[in-house]
Amino acid sequence: MDELVRIYATGDPVAAELMKGRLEAEGISVLDKGAVDATAYPTGASYLWVRAGDEARAKAVVDAVESGAFAVTDDDVEDLQEDATRGDPAG
Repeated sequence: MDELVRIYATGDPVAAELMKGRLEAEGISVLDKGAVDATAYPTGASYLWVRAGDEARAKAVVDAVESGAFAVTDDDVEDLQEDATRGDPAG
């Protein structure tokens, strides 16, 4: 069994869920520990853990997200709107 390493910590459970989704979209399995979600409003810190073998890739994804590399620009939105008016949802 691979050892787990913590690659992300935040006090914002929504940010943790978004980061988890980005990591999973990159094919990285993630364990989310922390925020208590027994209610509609999770509270507390969230920690994301990955297998040690995925640590370098996961840290690269976290760094890219935090640097804004995955940010959607106004131009991106305009391009999508133009594609939608032409009936081309794939872009």
